Amino acid sequence: MNMIYYLSLGANLGERERTIQQAIKNIEQQIGNVLRCSSFYYSKPWGFESKNDFCNLCCAVETAMPPLEVLARTQSIERTLGRTEKTIKGNYSDRLIDIDLIRVFNGEVEIFMNDDTLTLPHKDWQQRDFVRIPLQEIANPDTITI
Repeated sequence: MNMIYYLSLGANLGERERTIQQAIKNIEQQIGNVLRCSSFYYSKPWGFESKNDFCNLCCAVETAMPPLEVLARTQSIERTLGRTEKTIKGNYSDRLIDIDLIRVFNGEVEIFMNDDTLTLPHKDWQQRDFVRIPLQEIANPDTITI
């Protein structure tokens, strides 16, 4: 059975919009059908200081893959696009691309996970306007409340 994954993509280095668009193409090729994408959303870094603003968007992806496989593939896409580390000594930093799994639905039922590898829904998504606002733009009101 196919699930709907809501992903957040962001970048604050390089050609941000182009990198995010390439990540979406890779997601379509390697994970599943990209159903819809939000507009670009621009913001200051969250959780660290930088002179580089972020470009973010959210997308909804339909796939039969389980969450850990989607995570592995998004991390592979990040590496392909030049991402070398998720954090530096546990701290956020500038990045070429970041892809986070925010929420996952199997029909109308939300999938919950909490282990060393993945937490669903993403633990801080409601406090991050750069996730919450684009997610609200694309969310299916029948299954997801913001």
